Amino acid sequence: VQLQASGGGLVQPGGSLRLSCVVSGITLDYYAITWFRQAPGKGREQISCISSSEDSPYYADSVKGRFTISRDRPKNMVYLHMNSLKPEDTAVYHCATDQYFRTCTTRPQIYDFEGQGTLVTVSS
Repeated sequence: VQLQASGGGLVQPGGSLRLSCVVSGITLDYYAITWFRQAPGKGREQISCISSSEDSPYYADSVKGRFTISRDRPKNMVYLHMNSLKPEDTAVYHCATDQYFRTCTTRPQIYDFEGQGTLVTVSS
């Protein structure tokens, strides 16, 4: 199982980015996917999750109303649409999944499968 995040970059406050997560080795019909981020000197923060059935997506309070998670089944990809970006959103963003991970209500702290992240920098 491999996951690879991409789409990060430098953006001004108030701007938007779309992150992509390519998943191989599993079918997203049977797995939930989480996005988490880690800012310099801070712990990881789980910010969004989409379940295998795409119901009840999870958003952390810090991103609720600004970020949207979506999935493209034919392409086996998950996206994170980020709007109204703030400097505090600066971090390395990762996508991840886990064995038997189906719903976002029970998210592990550490995932069996985590991809290399993509850096998002929000700065003027």
